[in-house]
Amino acid sequence: MTEDPVTEAPVDPTAIRPFEIAVPDPVLEDLQARLAKTRLPDQLEGVEWDYGTELGYLTELIGYWRDGFDWREQERRLNEFDQFKTVLDGLDTHFIHQRSVEPNAIPLIITHGWPGSIAEFTKIIGPLTDPVAHGGSAEDAFHVVAPSMPGYGFSDKPRERGFGPEQIAEVGA
Repeated sequence: MTEDPVTEAPVDPTAIRPFEIAVPDPVLEDLQARLAKTRLPDQLEGVEWDYGTELGYLTELIGYWRDGFDWREQERRLNEFDQFKTVLDGLDTHFIHQRSVEPNAIPLIITHGWPGSIAEFTKIIGPLTDPVAHGGSAEDAFHVVAPSMPGYGFSDKPRERGFGPEQIAEVGA
């Protein structure tokens, strides 16, 4: 058995466990402190994005994360979906499994790319699982499974070198 990194409790490798996103307050407070203490380098004039992230953009982004971004609202939105974790090939893997209101819906796995996350799917899961409520037909309904790829979101990161697309595909198979 592996251990859940948050609770350090043993995890049954055959179980599918309900999951809710709940980042502890001290983690968010630490992020705020780090953002407040960020020291940015000077940027050469006229280079814009030639040597990495443009300084003006980065300054604006840090300000947004520090003063405008509401993580608890993001948690609330993501927790509107049915989420689970299970062990796949030794990695504790997070996924959304949103069943359709239509009993004859077709199972559909949707996967994100790099750099991405399941957050990309929040606006399409509703229409896929309940097309009638979005002006579509019941025949177009899907049961949606959206895994967080290894190393992304709330899925374990690979523990050894050489874990590439082929291995990620094997975990999802």
